[in-house]
Amino acid sequence: MARIVQKYGGTSVADLAKIHNVAERIIRTYQAGNEVAVVLSAMAGETDRLIAMANAATADRPTPREYDVLISTGEQVTVSLMAMVLNSKGFPAKSALGSQVKIITDKNHMAARIRKIDADFIVRELEKHRIMVIAGFQGVDRKGNITTLGRGGSDTSAVAIAAAIRADYCETFTDVDGVYTTDPNVYEKARKLKKISYDEMLELAGAGAKVLHQRAVELAKLYNVPLYVRSSFNNDEGTLVTREDEEMEKEVVSGITYDRNQAKVSVIHVPDKPGIAARLFTPLAERDIIVDMIIQNASIEGYTDLTFTIPKKDIKEVEELLETVAKEVNAERFIIDPDISKVSMVGLGMRSHSGVATKMFDTLAKEGINIQMISTSEIKISCVIESKYTELAVRVLHDAFQLEMEG
Repeated sequence: MARIVQKYGGTSVADLAKIHNVAERIIRTYQAGNEVAVVLSAMAGETDRLIAMANAATADRPTPREYDVLISTGEQVTVSLMAMVLNSKGFPAKSALGSQVKIITDKNHMAARIRKIDADFIVRELEKHRIMVIAGFQGVDRKGNITTLGRGGSDTSAVAIAAAIRADYCETFTDVDGVYTTDPNVYEKARKLKKISYDEMLELAGAGAKVLHQRAVELAKLYNVPLYVRSSFNNDEGTLVTREDEEMEKEVVSGITYDRNQAKVSVIHVPDKPGIAARLFTPLAERDIIVDMIIQNASIEGYTDLTFTIPKKDIKEVEELLETVAKEVNAERFIIDPDISKVSMVGLGMRSHSGVATKMFDTLAKEGINIQMISTSEIKISCVIESKYTELAVRVLHDAFQLEMEG
């Protein structure tokens, strides 16, 4: 017998027919003698519908507390329906919201972080041979206010619950059947990986891969939770996200991903002296605007250019901030370019193989793709390029590093 957490995304529970299909999968796992806790997202499109409703309700930005009260209702619908379906099929199930499970978070509405989970409550129900059906994406702060965990929060909920109840593993079911060497919708030669390390998955998620939320992978690594990525629409073997081993390091590159939701900001002719960078970036940090890649050019006659990337959704806010901040630091001007994309290669093998960056740059150069920015970590290389070359870059890099072949 194993203790298993299964998470199902919005596409898996998009309607009653799919809820019944998921229920059958849950039942098979339960009938095999396992203890099963299920974490559900809202039905596909429901959270977006609730967000649109919140934005339409008031001319101003919705109050964060009330916003969370509203958008957390999507998961309440799916967990109650799933528990009803399971019980109607003769299998004991109990639904629970974040407040009932006592998923305690900080008080940061709309992007809360989990602090503690009442594992005893869940374990007691599992030991009574009940299937626990738990709302993902939500919790409560210490004062009992409903909070939400931000986009991808159900992944985070599932892994946190798995860690809290000491589950043998966590399965996350979605509309893809695993982690691929690149997006199969972009390149038909993409190959599904049997397993991938936590660190590689973290880098891929941070660089734009949508298959798993980065915070969920961080938690899985921290608490050593084996994490399977599988499809809810077939029984194919998925991808295991786990601790690295020697076999993983044989592959120089494990995956290539891309992010079109970035914009490049260049602040031109900035005085090159201490404190200027802090004065530029502090207002962005205060507005919770995530700055990714940063490059500072060599100083010429006491002046330099600063270039960085931001999420496209923040362009308007950054533009408004820089209208003031650029003048304060005596910059000549600033330019925002939304027509860029970040293409990244990730692989544990980069630690022990030289020439990977050179091969990447040479491959792009042969296709006439100009590299605007470069960022590296121990196991990742990212390049900013013109957005129109994104798919071409992914395909030629995939071929150059022979990712369609088993390592």
